[in-house]
Amino acid sequence: MTPPPLLSIRGLTVDIGSPGAKTAPVRVLHDIDLDVPRGGIVGIVGESGSGKTMLLRALMDILPERTSRTWSISFDGRDVTAGFGRPRLPVAMVFQDPMTSFDPLTRIGAHLVEVARRSQGVGRREGRARALDALAAVRLPRPERVFDQYPHELSGGMRQRAMVAMALLADPQLLVADEPTTALDATIQIELLALLRRLQAERDLTVLIVTHDLGVVAALCDDVVVMKDGRIVERAPAVDLFARPGHAYTRALLADAPGGRVSRDEVADA
Repeated sequence: MTPPPLLSIRGLTVDIGSPGAKTAPVRVLHDIDLDVPRGGIVGIVGESGSGKTMLLRALMDILPERTSRTWSISFDGRDVTAGFGRPRLPVAMVFQDPMTSFDPLTRIGAHLVEVARRSQGVGRREGRARALDALAAVRLPRPERVFDQYPHELSGGMRQRAMVAMALLADPQLLVADEPTTALDATIQIELLALLRRLQAERDLTVLIVTHDLGVVAALCDDVVVMKDGRIVERAPAVDLFARPGHAYTRALLADAPGGRVSRDEVADA
């Protein structure tokens, strides 16, 4: 018997624009149904403008102003539609660009301690200890030094690892990642994907990752959701989708994908 999904979304529709404005609102997501299996890694793929990031923003309750959302959502078997966001679900997000997520004038450690204190209800001393543990968990060298550094003093790969550490301090069941390997070179991409796979296994996390990079999907994901024009056009296990894509749009994405994809073996060995 298949266990129920950790996250289940039904009928998600998102419109941008004020209902009373002179121009009609623009519908950017159309009646999305999405199940995210517990303990799996699900990839959402599609071209720019397909609605991938908007779906994540709806889930994280960080939609732009003048945006309306209708849906029903259940998490861990509970219908949380009516009280969504109060309190927040055990979901944490790794953003595409850590430089826009970290305050450049605040040390890395202060960011992490604040999340630990807010999410776990600990004091400053215990928050520091947990922040250092999180930095070590993402295999940042010399966590004590990173703790005292500013975001600009870290490389892109180190900043992204620090962002993952901060997400872990929120004690999530579901980790959401928006284009986490963008702007990283191939070697650092492999290391970050290996980190996500290891954390997923060690902490029994469920991971939902948005990417335009089919190599990331092939290397990391168990299941794939394909989006086009704000709609889901195909979903399948990753192995089946790459071997037998069912939708013409999916076939076009695969045909246009660059060669030299990261392999699962490379991620496993990293």
